[in-house]
Amino acid sequence: MSKVYVKFEVPDDIQNKALEVLEVARDTGKIKKGSNEATKAVERGIAQLVIIGGDVEPEEIVMHLPALCDEKQCPYVIINQQNDVGAASGLDVGSAAAAVVKPGKAKELLEEVLGQIAELKK
Repeated sequence: MSKVYVKFEVPDDIQNKALEVLEVARDTGKIKKGSNEATKAVERGIAQLVIIGGDVEPEEIVMHLPALCDEKQCPYVIINQQNDVGAASGLDVGSAAAAVVKPGKAKELLEEVLGQIAELKK
């Protein structure tokens, strides 16, 4: 992952937990799928976690998201494969990004992931 927008490496276990949060939130809460919807959720201050694909081509589609998330103090995580983001969002195709708006039953797991992400960024 040598993309310009990848500021820190995320271990596989945290990636898997973040995808699990996305899956549970999809079924019991509320998510936004795609880079445009994720961007709007961050700008409106309703995103609790943003999940970004690490292999998005062209990278300009998502390269603004980490900076925007940092500006709005919204946690984000980079997932190696955008197909994993799409699958966790309930799509048959890859998704460049997704945002958890309401975690639903994934609230505790979301808090755990947020703590781990905060540790990584230090």
